[in-house]
Amino acid sequence: MKSKLFQIALLCGSLLALMGTAVAQPPGGIDRGERRELRADRREVRADTRDIRSDRRDIRVDVRDRNGDVREYRQDKREGASQSELRADRQEIRVDNRDLRSDRDVRRDVRDRRGDVRDYRRDRREARHD
Repeated sequence: MKSKLFQIALLCGSLLALMGTAVAQPPGGIDRGERRELRADRREVRADTRDIRSDRRDIRVDVRDRNGDVREYRQDKREGASQSELRADRQEIRVDNRDLRSDRDVRRDVRDRRGDVRDYRRDRREARHD
């Protein structure tokens, strides 16, 4: 009899504790304003990701162009092209190299994206705890 009462009391206590934690949770979790901020943060992260991919695509195209120019220069040199043609080929290669060196946008975009992801995660964590 005592063990039966103890089991019933334990069951009732656990149910009350479960109900108490459910009631303590705010309805819907995150309020509307915070949800809007989190959505904006996610959009910003996606935009940064698109920028990074676009910059990397551009760099790949520039590398292909430079490699093609180098190949053309070597072929012209083998075939005994004139000095003016070789000079023009070297100038093209120099311009392509300058373009590749000036493309430092990827590093800056990656750094920005990393910061945006960090901000998004912090905001989401704070919104859940509030």
